[in-house]
Amino acid sequence: MRQLRFDSRLLHASEPSPRPDGAIVQPIYTSSTYEHGPDADYHDVRYIRLNNTPNHIALHATLATLEEAEAALVTASGMAAISTTLLSLLRTGDHLIAQENLYGGTHAFVTSDLARLGIRCTLVDSAQPDTWAAALEPTTRAIYVETLSNPLLRVPDLPAVVDFARAHGLVSLVDNTFASPVLYQPATQGFDLSLHSATKYLNGHTDLVAGAVIGRSDLVREVKTRLDHFGGCLDPHAAWMLQRGMKTLGLRVRRQCASAHEVALYLQGHPAVERVYYPGLTDHPGHDRARTSLAAFGGMLSFELRAGVTAAERFLRSTTLAACAPSLGGVETLVTRPATTSHAGMSPAERAQRGIAEGLVRVSVGIEDVADLIDDFDRALMQAVA
Repeated sequence: MRQLRFDSRLLHASEPSPRPDGAIVQPIYTSSTYEHGPDADYHDVRYIRLNNTPNHIALHATLATLEEAEAALVTASGMAAISTTLLSLLRTGDHLIAQENLYGGTHAFVTSDLARLGIRCTLVDSAQPDTWAAALEPTTRAIYVETLSNPLLRVPDLPAVVDFARAHGLVSLVDNTFASPVLYQPATQGFDLSLHSATKYLNGHTDLVAGAVIGRSDLVREVKTRLDHFGGCLDPHAAWMLQRGMKTLGLRVRRQCASAHEVALYLQGHPAVERVYYPGLTDHPGHDRARTSLAAFGGMLSFELRAGVTAAERFLRSTTLAACAPSLGGVETLVTRPATTSHAGMSPAERAQRGIAEGLVRVSVGIEDVADLIDDFDRALMQAVA
């Protein structure tokens, strides 16, 4: 088959041939184990814990194709993908360089959990590559960034990360959750591995939890070996749902990006709003980097109200179209306060050090009519500052 374009690959990249019983939609294979010949070895065993049932195999093929990577692996959650990958690459005594302003769960893992295993981490400003060399140690093994950071939408110097990793023999890792393969394809830009909370944009319907590791086949195989031991498998029904959800990924993300840009411009002009964090705004410090590296500016934004945390809480209680809930990337718009959700594990002082105000509101823009969404925000902001 000729090389298909992105949206066509979403639908057809991993179709089984011939189709099982002619089914247009691949069946869900609920069997936990499969027959294999008496002369087969362990690598021929098919078993749900090994993430190699027909539903897993099809999903892996789709994910690898979307990022034009060599291989892919699904996990039970985004944190399972992150933790298993880092524990596959790092050993006691090793050192990791990671960006500041990570997702709260990732920050806790690299600064606390890894430390308990004798693995140290140095946090750096991902937009200042001239400072990274100072963090290097003889035992540094990898560098870890997020395509768009959670929750302030900071943008790393992504080409510099790749160059730095190659120059110093490091594995380059990027959490591509916020961008998705629609906006950024790490393997084509030289990253060794990309990680996803597939719960978010990849699935897009707020009805499952999953993770993904995509990239170099040798590294993915190593991660799979650890995952087989840790048991963080994805059940076939969730794999099937994720495969179905990804079919509309391109349509959803492009709509969400366009709407998020409109909402950001609206909020930027509202007198009750102190600051908007969205890389599509020209005054965002990462605007030029995002414009250069990404296909669009994303469907996520955050903002602060001039009246502070009390007004933020009133705003969250006052939205009717947008739901106040954690998570992101679904078809519905969600609003939340990171201080009480994604970054609740940090102390107020730690959040303040990273620029995460207690009243910061994070918005995951859905696919509603953007005029209705702005109307909803307008009413909520009026009540928030009344």
